[in-house]
Amino acid sequence: MLIGIARHLYIDEDFGIDLKQTVYALDSTTIDLCLALFPWAQFRRRKGAVKLHTLIDLRGSIPCFIRISTGKMHDVRVLDDLPIEPASFYVMDRGYVDFARLHRFDQYKAFFITRAKRNMDYTRQSSKPVDRSTGLRSDQTIRLRGAKTSLDYPNVLRRVSYYDSEIEKRFVFITNHFTLSALTIAQLYKARWRVELFFKWIKQNLRIKAFYGNSTNAVKTQIWIAISVYVLAAILRKQLGIERSLTEILQVLSVTLFEKTPVFEALTATQMTDFSDPDRNQLKLFDL
Repeated sequence: MLIGIARHLYIDEDFGIDLKQTVYALDSTTIDLCLALFPWAQFRRRKGAVKLHTLIDLRGSIPCFIRISTGKMHDVRVLDDLPIEPASFYVMDRGYVDFARLHRFDQYKAFFITRAKRNMDYTRQSSKPVDRSTGLRSDQTIRLRGAKTSLDYPNVLRRVSYYDSEIEKRFVFITNHFTLSALTIAQLYKARWRVELFFKWIKQNLRIKAFYGNSTNAVKTQIWIAISVYVLAAILRKQLGIERSLTEILQVLSVTLFEKTPVFEALTATQMTDFSDPDRNQLKLFDL
């Protein structure tokens, strides 16, 4: 319910790319646990962990889909449970490259953008000219030719090569969208880092590193509470039109939680409390 409220409030939020469709970023983060206290969460031989698989709407960085699994679960398996919306974009890193699973996006008329693996076996069918001054190196239409991958994904793909001069690194993207410019495809993938910022924020500002209970239910409940706090802060920021960051909002609320001060007054310099009537909280039984 909170996610639905927040997404509605941020539906027109600018995320740096002029695009009407909804754009999601998918990734996961690992939360370390003590194996002696959480034996059900075995990750390595002497290490425990859970994974937080998260799909965020880039407009407002609102989490829309959450799965909490043990640390052993491979990221790509979450695609089996992912709700796919037609015409939406899903941006993922190459850890999610599984062509049988990616073919589901075609079947649902949705679009994905991910990085190609270095050993991807393909044949080029056509190429488009690119402006190399923007960092683009190629824009190709390809078809997979691996014995298994060609069956898993029988349709053509778009392969975009881009060189980022700031970090001196070359990226190769694959997508099933052929209308957007190649540069926009690269920019959409760059926006994927918003999900990393989301993980960093909740780990730094909310309590998901130390847990009050040791059961699976206790860990999942505490993580969901943290996500609820994040979404509530985002709702508060938008509904009240506050320019403060979510971190500042959370800090102010943490020190005024038990004070009888209106939230808007606590977060802004606006004086809302009316002290003109000393008995303003007293019910009146008689009119004088």
